[in-house]
Amino acid sequence: MGGQAPRGARERDSAGAARKHAPQARKETPTMDLVIRDATVVDGTGQAPYRADVGIRHGRITEIRRDGPLPRGTRTVEADGLALSPGFIDMHAHSDLALLTDPDHSAKAAQGVTLEVIGQDGLSYAPVDDRTLTEVRRAITGWNGPGDDIDFTWRSVGEYLDRLDHGFDGEGIAVNAAYLIPQGTVRMLAVGWDDREATRRELDRMRRLVAEGMREGAVGMSSGLTYTPGMYAKDAELTELCRVVAEHGGYYCPHHRSYGAGALEAYEEMVALTREAGCPLHLAHATMNFGVNRGKAPDLLALLDDALAAGADISLDTYPYTPGCTTLVALLPSWAGEGGPEAVLARLADDATAERIRHDMEVVGADGCHGVPVEWDTIEISGVGDPALAPYVGRTVQESAARRGEAPWTTARRLLIADGLGPTILQHVGHEENVRAIMRHRVHTGGSDGILRGDKPHPRAYGTFPHYLGHYVRELGVLSLEECVAHLTARPAARLRLPDRGLVREGYRADLVLFDPDTVAAGSTFEAPRTLPAGIPHVLVDGRFVIEDGRRTGVLAGRAVRRTT
Repeated sequence: MGGQAPRGARERDSAGAARKHAPQARKETPTMDLVIRDATVVDGTGQAPYRADVGIRHGRITEIRRDGPLPRGTRTVEADGLALSPGFIDMHAHSDLALLTDPDHSAKAAQGVTLEVIGQDGLSYAPVDDRTLTEVRRAITGWNGPGDDIDFTWRSVGEYLDRLDHGFDGEGIAVNAAYLIPQGTVRMLAVGWDDREATRRELDRMRRLVAEGMREGAVGMSSGLTYTPGMYAKDAELTELCRVVAEHGGYYCPHHRSYGAGALEAYEEMVALTREAGCPLHLAHATMNFGVNRGKAPDLLALLDDALAAGADISLDTYPYTPGCTTLVALLPSWAGEGGPEAVLARLADDATAERIRHDMEVVGADGCHGVPVEWDTIEISGVGDPALAPYVGRTVQESAARRGEAPWTTARRLLIADGLGPTILQHVGHEENVRAIMRHRVHTGGSDGILRGDKPHPRAYGTFPHYLGHYVRELGVLSLEECVAHLTARPAARLRLPDRGLVREGYRADLVLFDPDTVAAGSTFEAPRTLPAGIPHVLVDGRFVIEDGRRTGVLAGRAVRRTT
């Protein structure tokens, strides 16, 4: 990978020559497992960087010394002024199965990500029973693949977190992971795929499931309110579940009902709902997309500022790119998803019903497409499950349809049926001015929303964090280095209520990144989306190198990070 910084980060063992100690007397420092010498510490507070030596012992930062060198440790890395920051926290990740199938996981580790928040958008793999496990695997195969290479031995949230702890042969996983209870999966368990209000008994069961998941270590609850079946929940139902989340010290992370037509109203709905429930709110991939929202980021930020001034507890995450990414089936109207994946395929196979779907998507503006009539020239196929469909990847639906001499809906319908609802898409509907405005906000955090599968995934999966640091900090100056690091570290750690992560501070866990501010950059592009970043030579999880000299070490130091009270 292109991760070696030009200035280097030279390592010496304990027998090597050390700098002379400062003349003043010092108390004897316990032997360090690792000393990082002469780093430019960007500590996550947002304050100015400073030069220091940092000592690590038993996975924690033991001492930070600014006014002279620390004694050498068992190992010493000469940072030569490279930036040392807390590990980056990906507040919106889709690595739910990748963490269990890919021990390398360089897509995130090489970016400096040391903690991912998974269970996003209301759909994931716990809690489940045998029926819903089969259904949810089919529903989100476009996000995570079918999971045929996984032994799904868990059913509860706690069992899934235990599985992450043990990871590969009991060693763990590449980076740490925190889990959000997926509201859509919970509704699948209690109600099924019906578009109706939950009965009192069903609502009680959902409350119990959420409470159990929170007690077992989840950090909050997610929703996907443009995805079935979670989108069938009314506000009153969501409010009741949010009350349970709040009682257990968690937060609510909705993918709300619209990012297009009606986006501001959808944001207002989530703010009001969580205020009533007394639950902290974290807005997932908080964008203002589609033509109707060009230049409207200030309207969103004014809404948030008013709510914050009134006492609301709100944060948000974004990715630093304009295109979105989801599945092709997600664009269908909600009524077409009732009954689950097999019912969707049956509707697509019926000509009359398929025509109703097309009309809703192209003329009315389906709720699955955020109330905006679909523009097929903005929908690029990024991945398919069936290799025979590979020629569609990298082309918009409009382009493929023109090549075949048919209507775009005909092409989209064929793809959905042939690939079992599996195609993933890039949606080219964002606006750069909105992206920049939102990332400046004081409650902003970083989230990749990266789907790792597919022949041509969104480059954000491999590039979000170095792209912030290289493009938006160094090249454009949208954020200062210390501001950006705070957005990616301390601020998300505070939302997750993690008392010992997110800062370079004595006593904190040694989840750390050494990077070169002058060269750090995302290697991934839309043409080569799996290219690893440059300028990030070292990444530590729990004081152990997962990236060393720009290469993955094979260390599996990650674990499930459970909610703390």
